[in-house]
Amino acid sequence: MAVFLADEQSDPVDTDDLLALARHVLGAMKVPEDMEVSLLLVDEPTIAALNAEHLGKSGPTDVLAFPIDAPGETVPDIPAILGDVVLCPAVATAQAPSFGRAPHDELRLLTVHGLLHLLGMDHAEPAEERAMFALTDELLASSRTRPSSPDDQGRDGSP
Repeated sequence: MAVFLADEQSDPVDTDDLLALARHVLGAMKVPEDMEVSLLLVDEPTIAALNAEHLGKSGPTDVLAFPIDAPGETVPDIPAILGDVVLCPAVATAQAPSFGRAPHDELRLLTVHGLLHLLGMDHAEPAEERAMFALTDELLASSRTRPSSPDDQGRDGSP
């Protein structure tokens, strides 16, 4: 599974950890190996513009998810792209204390949250919200307990 990351903002971020986390989540969710995902780290003006254009909301947000192909709904010989997760580290850093989390932990949570949106999960209804947040907690916990593997490096073109 190819996970790509583009860091187009200036806040310090442990991109290797986010890549490993994304791979862990996609593996745990049994996303087919031929699917691709992109993580994009952007500044507040960029995510605010995306939020306005795609959701009609003003101001910056923490994460946006743009699903493209659903697992199992791809055409042979054409790259399967699960979608893009756009994260704003500045917003994550600003809101982390209000949730009692460190900024990096908030960014990890938002990464999982965005990936679950790509996989079709939502939190519009209370039952959906409980299920999505419980799965987020489970995936974050299991990502911290698994040993690193050779697959954590190099599949996305990073060291």
